[in-house]
Amino acid sequence: MLIAAVVLMPLLSVVWIAFHPTENIWPHLLDTTLPRYMRTTAVLTLGVALLAAAMGTGAAWLVTMYRFPLSRVFEWILLLPLAIPAYVGAYALVDFFEYAGPVQTALRSIFGWQSSRDYYFPEIRSLGSAIIVLAAALTPYVFLMARAAFREQSGSIYETARALGAGPFARFWRVGLPMTRPAIAAGAAIVMMETVSDYGTVSYFAVQTLTTGIFSTWLAAGNAGGAAQIASVVLLVVFLLVALEKTSRGRARFHAGARHPRPIAPIRLTGWRGVLALVACAVPFAMGFALPISVISYHAFGEPEQWLAPGLISALRNTLTVAGSAAIITVTAALFMVYGVRLTGRKIPQLVLPFTTLGYAAPGAVLGIGILFPVAGLDHLIADAWQRLTGNDTGLLLTGSAFAIVLAYVVRFFAIAQGAADAAMGRVAPSLPMAARSLGQSLSGTLRRVYIPLIRGSVGTALLLVFVDCVKELPATLLLRPFNYNTLATRVHEKASLEQLEQASPAALLVVAVGLVAVILMARSENPAEIS
Repeated sequence: MLIAAVVLMPLLSVVWIAFHPTENIWPHLLDTTLPRYMRTTAVLTLGVALLAAAMGTGAAWLVTMYRFPLSRVFEWILLLPLAIPAYVGAYALVDFFEYAGPVQTALRSIFGWQSSRDYYFPEIRSLGSAIIVLAAALTPYVFLMARAAFREQSGSIYETARALGAGPFARFWRVGLPMTRPAIAAGAAIVMMETVSDYGTVSYFAVQTLTTGIFSTWLAAGNAGGAAQIASVVLLVVFLLVALEKTSRGRARFHAGARHPRPIAPIRLTGWRGVLALVACAVPFAMGFALPISVISYHAFGEPEQWLAPGLISALRNTLTVAGSAAIITVTAALFMVYGVRLTGRKIPQLVLPFTTLGYAAPGAVLGIGILFPVAGLDHLIADAWQRLTGNDTGLLLTGSAFAIVLAYVVRFFAIAQGAADAAMGRVAPSLPMAARSLGQSLSGTLRRVYIPLIRGSVGTALLLVFVDCVKELPATLLLRPFNYNTLATRVHEKASLEQLEQASPAALLVVAVGLVAVILMARSENPAEIS
């Protein structure tokens, strides 16, 4: 219950601050900025969801139902955009297409144009660009779920449709799409949650959303209560999206007959059809991975001395410290909690356990507000008590260190560790811990000598996934970091915001490299034979 209280504390804190602000600015927000924030967020979220759903579903249909050049390769490289944080994709897109970038420079050289007045080029820092970047980064969520749903279907359904005269589009539109609609809706809901949570991309493109409103209301206007009120609106939107995702998953039923369903026999595409399918799958890969990694690598290796910059080394050290600490604490707490809930048999812990996953759905900016104020209050209590006892002023031990960042990571990614621990312990035969107990092992000894050796693979995976997500986390780190304290993610954001992409690129490449480890691990679990 103590672990659950710590995990749920930031969310409850945001709600409390929103309803008990020192200065109530609800009327001002409703009359001025809140409608604009909500309108922009709605357009952005719907645009990203529709584009990601179209690209992810189309790619999943093609690689499942057809064989064309590189189709087996696309089955796993379409997961690679997950390794690229959306804000890195935003920096790369602007650098590639801006006025001084290679595209416009080449156009002026080819056609003899002298300035931007001689030709039209779409505005790069815009809402449309934010939609494209976020959709490219988040398409793998829809792709994974749609591909799994297509694979679970019986090939005999499509053979019957072909026999009845249904063409390729009719088989997709009238057979495949209706059966996978719940899975696509679930993937789109996750995409929408990630879009609402994003800060780095929308701030770089100067798109005013609810998340950027939290930063501007708190840091620029100095109104914490107003920021908490906007954060409560974000929480409401996120919880509605969580409900949509849960409802979609609940409806995702793929019924097969009593016999084992016949696997889908992919149709081989040749000629222009095969080329068209290859291009359709290559577009999301190019947008979400190839372009960002190419631009970032060009800048990162164009000035090798940036790899030895003191700021980069310090940011790497800080990242390893906070992400490593958070991963160990999160997985340890999750193991303890799941094991305790299994032992107690009481209803209250079992009812509370699912609520500890809510932090994963909450944006980092929301958690930042929910953590800073309670931790700051506790910090002042500790400092005042110590000064009364000893006469010495210790300063702010918690908010003046990386403690708040680690706590934010633990709350944000507790769901990953908890889910992995719960699933892993559920696979252990009940007879094994019972036998250990009958041989005199204590409860802690049973956990240490029976469960952990059997689930160490899942524990290692959970540690890796939590560590990777901590390395990529930006909004919570920006809000909670001490003065002059950078991680790799904040260094990338800081340097790129100053248009110093050469200095930002080494840190960005390190973040991507860490993300690639998790994606490759996921790809191996999806297609172990093909990857090996």
